[in-house]
Amino acid sequence: MLKLLKAKDIMMKEVITIGPDILLKKAIKKLLENEISSMPVVDDTGEMVGIISCVDILNLAFDGYLSNTKVEMVMTKNVVYFKPDTNVEEIAFAISKNHFHRIPIVKDGRIVGIVSRRDIIKSVLSFI
Repeated sequence: MLKLLKAKDIMMKEVITIGPDILLKKAIKKLLENEISSMPVVDDTGEMVGIISCVDILNLAFDGYLSNTKVEMVMTKNVVYFKPDTNVEEIAFAISKNHFHRIPIVKDGRIVGIVSRRDIIKSVLSFI
């Protein structure tokens, strides 16, 4: 039964995002306030242009350039994402293989949800 689940069945639809022109300091605050490890970066039209993660921030943290750095300068641009009809099993494999905490769900270039490790684990629990 678990193999029949799709991303749209378990994804969180309210996704916290940030713009590429925002200063990194604000992005860090947003990550911490929401207790998340990454968030999609969207442009003015709502199209996903990247993702910013704690790892991206850690890679820059000791360079001394944090105060004037914009999100677009450190975000990951080649984002792994899936469509709403993707099997949860495929998403779980990608999360495990790449050590991701969450993966955006995208339809027509726009974020429609996000699937986290926790979402997958909760779905497993419902079948035990």
